[in-house]
Amino acid sequence: MAEDQECKYLIPGLDRGLQLLLAFSEQHKEMTFAELHRLVDMPKATAYRVVQTLEHLGFLERNPRTNTFGLGIKVLRLGFEYIASLDVAQVGQPVIEQLRDRSQCSSHLAIRDGHDVIYIARVSAAGSQINQVSVGTRLPVHRTSLGRMLLTSTSREEFERLFPHETLPDAAPGAPANREALWQMVQQDKARGYVIGESFFRLGISSIVYPIFNHEQRVEAVVSIMVPSEEIPKADRERLRMEVRDAAEKISGFLGATPQAKVG
Repeated sequence: MAEDQECKYLIPGLDRGLQLLLAFSEQHKEMTFAELHRLVDMPKATAYRVVQTLEHLGFLERNPRTNTFGLGIKVLRLGFEYIASLDVAQVGQPVIEQLRDRSQCSSHLAIRDGHDVIYIARVSAAGSQINQVSVGTRLPVHRTSLGRMLLTSTSREEFERLFPHETLPDAAPGAPANREALWQMVQQDKARGYVIGESFFRLGISSIVYPIFNHEQRVEAVVSIMVPSEEIPKADRERLRMEVRDAAEKISGFLGATPQAKVG
């Protein structure tokens, strides 16, 4: 009864329009009206009016050469505007929880704010003895493996605005010797597609870091795991790297990024 009452409030025209849009897929990117009508459950005259309405509104586009229809720019705009509204931490939290469970390592999401890496989400491994970073923690971009990965989308001009002096601030053992050394490291990280930092920032702590891309194919954030060892055991290295890679690809997909070529 409740279901019947709910159905009374449905708008038939809207229902038919959405049915028709959903008929388009990877296998049916462009269709003639006859092909489209075969895929939807509605009278031919109704389907024709729906197609005309959607074309008028920009949700369908007609190819005059082939007389076929495809999804219009309005559909893409709806998708991209929604994607742009998504928050990395919001979509990434359940993914890093899965990553923690699969890797048995503490997992993190981080973004860049100027010269700083900011942790925006984290989950701890069960029984972890590592002194964990908390959400909101800031660390220097140039001294962390997460920061190096976050710099991979910057142009040389952007990089030099960020680091206007040849000498890097807050020099420390293990950090790049100067601006040029950092730039070369970042370019190597970009070409590799990930960073494995072994005792790079903290002695006895290793990390595996992968970039998260947005729909503009720029690095929006990074995902990482923290491994409590000076060097990641060779037997675990590839398995853990694949787990982090898959998590990064999953979050990137949620943000509208097109699939990247897999590394390794």
